[in-house]
Amino acid sequence: MPVAIANRQRAVPVSPARLARAASRALAAVGRAAGDVDVLVVDDAEIRRLNARHRGVARRTDVLAFPLETPDAALPLVGQIVISAETAARQARRLDVPLATELDLLVTHGVLHLVGYDDRDPIEAALMHGREREILQSGRRQLPAKLWQGLLDETSTAQRTKRARRSRVAPISGHPRNKPGSRTPLQ
Repeated sequence: MPVAIANRQRAVPVSPARLARAASRALAAVGRAAGDVDVLVVDDAEIRRLNARHRGVARRTDVLAFPLETPDAALPLVGQIVISAETAARQARRLDVPLATELDLLVTHGVLHLVGYDDRDPIEAALMHGREREILQSGRRQLPAKLWQGLLDETSTAQRTKRARRSRVAPISGHPRNKPGSRTPLQ
């Protein structure tokens, strides 16, 4: 099975079948339908531990991606995506979007990191978030515009650039609305 889902938290109900479909759709969209990806759903405490251990950032985030193979189109993609269900639920509430839709976005974001997309640079972030939108909207109804709040607007890009210049640690996963230096109710 190319996508395996493990839910290691109990606070937030998630649909493993829907997460698997979202990951499969994103893999197919980037030409890696045969790739193996594990999606691990955890709580805030666990994602904070993982973020501190692997990135040196002692705070929670919404999604981490761990490529386990070089993202070469000739090889099957192998990697792990870790999502904090609690952070996803807070973001969904704050944006007033369905939790399932927020989780779809985070899985898609993780898959794009696995194939080499990087959102540390504002220009690359815009490309990545645009690709997320294309994948999520393909063959589906229109998604809530609120889902993109803080991701695709020019003001956010300018703010991210200023924060990145001040920050000593460049974020490599998660979304700009959940980055160090942002003043949101998520932190």
